[in-house]
Amino acid sequence: MRYSNFTFSLCLFFSVFCVGQDSLKTVVAEPGDGILSLLRKQGVDPYDVFDEFVKLNNDNLRDSVHLIAGKTYVMPHVKLDTVAIVDSLQQQSTEIKELESVSYDIFGEKHKNVIKKSDRLEGNVYYLVSGHGGPDPGAMGVYAGKTIAEDEYAYDITLRLAKELMAHGAKVYIIIQDPDDGIRDDFILEIDHDEEAYLDKRIPLNQVARLKQRVEIVNDLYKSNKGKYQRLIVTHVDSRSEGQNIDVFFYHHEHSKNGKKLAESIHKTFQAKYKKYQPNRTYSGTFEDRTSLFLVKKTHPAMTFIEIGNIRNAKDQVRIVDPDNRQALAKWIGEGVLLDFEGE
Repeated sequence: MRYSNFTFSLCLFFSVFCVGQDSLKTVVAEPGDGILSLLRKQGVDPYDVFDEFVKLNNDNLRDSVHLIAGKTYVMPHVKLDTVAIVDSLQQQSTEIKELESVSYDIFGEKHKNVIKKSDRLEGNVYYLVSGHGGPDPGAMGVYAGKTIAEDEYAYDITLRLAKELMAHGAKVYIIIQDPDDGIRDDFILEIDHDEEAYLDKRIPLNQVARLKQRVEIVNDLYKSNKGKYQRLIVTHVDSRSEGQNIDVFFYHHEHSKNGKKLAESIHKTFQAKYKKYQPNRTYSGTFEDRTSLFLVKKTHPAMTFIEIGNIRNAKDQVRIVDPDNRQALAKWIGEGVLLDFEGE
């Protein structure tokens, strides 16, 4: 099934109905549990309570994001949702509430439902470009004896970010798309070469041709959405020497006031998150102009170019390969986007 002719905007597609019940007070982490999987097993939407869970359990988390098997964790005080899709409104009881939701196959079977959180980004347009793809896997590293590729992890983070933005009412164009890789909750993301550019375009092997293709797609869409609030977010994973540990960096066009504001807003969000969850660690990521980058220089929307980390560095690999971390990165970028738009 093809997805590239889709534009993504949140609308009412079907109704999901939830029956509330009280959450557990505590739960013991089992080997292999991450924050997302632990919360899911308790029936909680992990994306709604991730920050609260980390705040409640910070003393029992390794590096402020990883569970320790055998430790007891406090659950956020929320109503648990037992989800059931019903065929008729007549099947509802007075205890059942309706949530707006839409289903998109591009996110994969487990993640295809986007539940509406707000209208805060209603009418806004976002173009999301994940680095490399198709014949070019991008930067390469080795984790647990297996080769890992930049394009797979940049794409996974981009899909997660798309869901975050759509949940707040944004219209999102996913410029690089894979027909069979949705959001994946695995550490090792298998490498393939079947990614395509928006509207079923084959991705060229030649680097300049590949970048020009992305610029043309974004700029054409920008013209078609003239008069709307539009932003571009490009996601890459860096490759440096194995010993070089880097934080998340944000770049913008030197002459773009709005691009600088977007990069700065996401950067501020990351600074605040590190201060909150890793108070003993200095966040060294920066935002700066980098007009020499082709997509920064040639695309028309105000934009930020994000480098997630060094795929060859062991510490950065933890940030990249752990699906909980990829979700946190996407969520924090999404919060920075909200900060940028609302001008707080």
